[in-house]
Amino acid sequence: MTSSTSVTLSQALLARAISHHGSSSTSDRVSLSATLTLPTFSGLKSTSSSSSKSSPGGTYRDRIDRVSAPYHIGAVSDTRIPPISHVSVQQSVEGFSSIPEAIEDIRQGKMVIVVDDEDRENEGDLIMAASLATPEAMAFIVKHGTGIVCVSMKGEDLERLQLPLMVTQKENEEKLSTAFTVSVDAKRGTTTGVSARDRAVTVLALASRNSKPEDFNRPGHIFPLKYREGGVLKRAGHTEASVDLAMLAGQDPVAVLCEIVDDDGSMARLPKLRQFARAENLKIISIADLIRYRRKRDKLVERAGVARIPTMWGPFEAYCYKSLLDGIEHIAMVKGEIEDGKDILVRVHSECLTGDIFGSARCDCGDQLSLAMKQIEAAGRGVLVYLRGHEGRGIGLGHKLRAYNLQDDGSDTVEANEELGLPVDSREYGIGAQILRDLGVRTMRLMTNNPAKYIGLKGYGLAIAGRVPLLAPITRENQRYLETKRAKMGHVYGSNSNGNVNGTTD
Repeated sequence: MTSSTSVTLSQALLARAISHHGSSSTSDRVSLSATLTLPTFSGLKSTSSSSSKSSPGGTYRDRIDRVSAPYHIGAVSDTRIPPISHVSVQQSVEGFSSIPEAIEDIRQGKMVIVVDDEDRENEGDLIMAASLATPEAMAFIVKHGTGIVCVSMKGEDLERLQLPLMVTQKENEEKLSTAFTVSVDAKRGTTTGVSARDRAVTVLALASRNSKPEDFNRPGHIFPLKYREGGVLKRAGHTEASVDLAMLAGQDPVAVLCEIVDDDGSMARLPKLRQFARAENLKIISIADLIRYRRKRDKLVERAGVARIPTMWGPFEAYCYKSLLDGIEHIAMVKGEIEDGKDILVRVHSECLTGDIFGSARCDCGDQLSLAMKQIEAAGRGVLVYLRGHEGRGIGLGHKLRAYNLQDDGSDTVEANEELGLPVDSREYGIGAQILRDLGVRTMRLMTNNPAKYIGLKGYGLAIAGRVPLLAPITRENQRYLETKRAKMGHVYGSNSNGNVNGTTD
């Protein structure tokens, strides 16, 4: 299940209900986007305790209810790549419906199809508001989906219903680390729990604020998923997208999702998903579009302080930003005048205590940090965003040290994470994108060897005009690490994405 059918990632209605999905022309969509008044997030607070809105039809029973070594500068000329984020947050990508259209359909109890990214051949999920589920919706989902019907929910609601994770994060071996809880069936109003009607009853029970832990049998036929606070701005997955859509539509933060399959039982890919959407008059959107939409409307960071910092490379202005999601403080080191926001030399650097502070030879992080600061100073203007909470590609310091022990025993950096039951790379870049936007950056020359960095910034209203390689020394200690990143994680060395290690990577 893509989350949490993520990337990011990260994953209802019988003929009668489907008939309500009216098709819209492009001009209709533009008009709808311009005229709809839609709710937005406010501080990402849960709506589950709100008393100003009750779910239509009452309770479910009523309705059935992340150095000093010599630096090898190498070439610093740009390796040009296509700009990846020129799409307006107000428009949908060609071939996709607009986010306001999808929100309106969710509000009306209809389904939408959500795919990970418009540029990737990936799977799609049927998604609808759980509080508006019907037996017909469940029948349609089971007919066209995998049969594994999931309900994405906030952690506080899962705690209220005493629904723990199926396995701990360390034990989670699912490809995308989807946060499944124990499965459930509603006790009242169901028989075996597997029929469309029974599943609708269970979904409505999960969506009801009046439900209690004792209202459910465990295990069952519905699979709750834990939503990550901050939604798609923190994790670009279907679990997060579904709850975000429900809340944006004014519904409770509970949503139904199920992956769509082709006639032969394989996962339906984008061409088939588009055919299916047309045939069933369903809107189809991408998580990338939803990220763009929310990025325009949500605030994730606030500026907490500014001061002049003389450094070993030269004087910089240090800007501290505090995350409104988790309170972590990040820093942006700014050089020169960047007010025009155009073609700014930028490095988004992930925290690495061992490399950045203690000069560890296991990685090249400290060398890259120093090299980036040196290049920004030489250019006379630029920004280095230092993202904390990214230790060990997002797994944390303790886990990183344990992974080092596994590497000493023969595993590579990817295998070590996998052996610990942890993601290979769980870093997210939404916070960094908002910091750059607050500083006025609009187009940038990004200093990175990691394609995931510029892909990770996609969807946040920033355009990348070019990539600037960061070539640092290779040591006996880090050579295998760098080669693994090239071979297994697609890292690019200089301007040659296919050659052997001749530089370094993020």
